Amino acid sequence: MAAVTKHHDYHLVNPSPWPFVGSVSLFVMALGAVLWFHNMAPPWILVIGVIGALYTMYGWWSDVIKEGHAGDHTPVVQMHHRYGMMLFIASEVMFFVAWFWAYFDGFFRFGDAEQYARVEATGGHWPPMGVELFNPWHLPLFNTIILLTSGTTVTWAHHALIHGDRRGLKAGLALTVALGVLFTIVQAIEYTHAGFTFSGNFYGATFFMATGFHGFHVIIGTIFLLVCLVRAQAGDLTPKNHLGFEFAAWYWHFVDVVWLFLFASIYIWGSWGVATH
Repeated sequence: MAAVTKHHDYHLVNPSPWPFVGSVSLFVMALGAVLWFHNMAPPWILVIGVIGALYTMYGWWSDVIKEGHAGDHTPVVQMHHRYGMMLFIASEVMFFVAWFWAYFDGFFRFGDAEQYARVEATGGHWPPMGVELFNPWHLPLFNTIILLTSGTTVTWAHHALIHGDRRGLKAGLALTVALGVLFTIVQAIEYTHAGFTFSGNFYGATFFMATGFHGFHVIIGTIFLLVCLVRAQAGDLTPKNHLGFEFAAWYWHFVDVVWLFLFASIYIWGSWGVATH
């Protein structure tokens, strides 16, 4: 027994199938999406990839939770987990920078004759002539209020957890999940009233890519918080051991901040002086 006793603060991960299974699932999902978008195959390949990715997340994160219960997540390991989450959120920030860059590139350079492709795509105007934008003070403002409120409720849940208030923890998480679902529903309703399409012009492509990927992140964050709610119901989160919930809260606040930039730049500034509905 003495030969296998751990005398360090680090966690040596056991062999796991999840990196391989996850890689194959993501490849199948990407391949299925490309084939489906080009009408070369039915969506079942995409669905199989999504199911594989969800199964990978369930199995991998379950193993991580078991490692935490086994005492493998020492203070040093938790510190490295935090560094990893910070780097992940930083990579997500750069992901959204690409969409903002594309949008503002069209916004500021619509009149450059040398940008023939952009002039052709926008008609020399930004937004393109005839495109009726969303009124930022209707559904977009409502969704902004929803997300800001959800940021408050998740902070309430975190504060309740730290102070041992289990009832407040569950209530705050439940409200946050409900607000996340409501945001997704409102955005879906908004899309049905869009006066432009994804493939119709350069503006539509940048708008739907930026807001659509943000909506996708809201769905991921909602699932993340729902898992935390299930764990809270099972008594799995404690004031001293709740790293998973802490990361979920970080991710949710990141989603909030990105939306504020989207709302201010694309919805408000982008529609300044333009016809809206």
